[in-house]
Amino acid sequence: MDRKVVGKEIQAYRENEGLSQEQLAEKTDLSAIFMSAIERGAKSPSLENFVKICNALDASADVLLSGELKKGYRVKASRFSERIENLPPEEQERIFAVVDAMIESHKAMKSGT
Repeated sequence: MDRKVVGKEIQAYRENEGLSQEQLAEKTDLSAIFMSAIERGAKSPSLENFVKICNALDASADVLLSGELKKGYRVKASRFSERIENLPPEEQERIFAVVDAMIESHKAMKSGT
């Protein structure tokens, strides 16, 4: 498992929740120095501490491990779907059009046309 990938997922989720490292450390009873080391990928949390981090962020383990899972794209797609649901219909359509264009572009590049 790549500690840096998992650390970056934790950091991104923490920042998205509007928490500082110190706040997350306090919620998990871990030191801010240790939390920093986890996010940098210098240290790996034990399973017990990983569960504390998941609970403090109100995140499922699969979300924080999505960068390491073979089917991690499904977790990310689900998260995007939830975020898109909260947008106005016009914005949803714009996002779908961009994603569809990117997929079609990829298909065209792959087939050599």
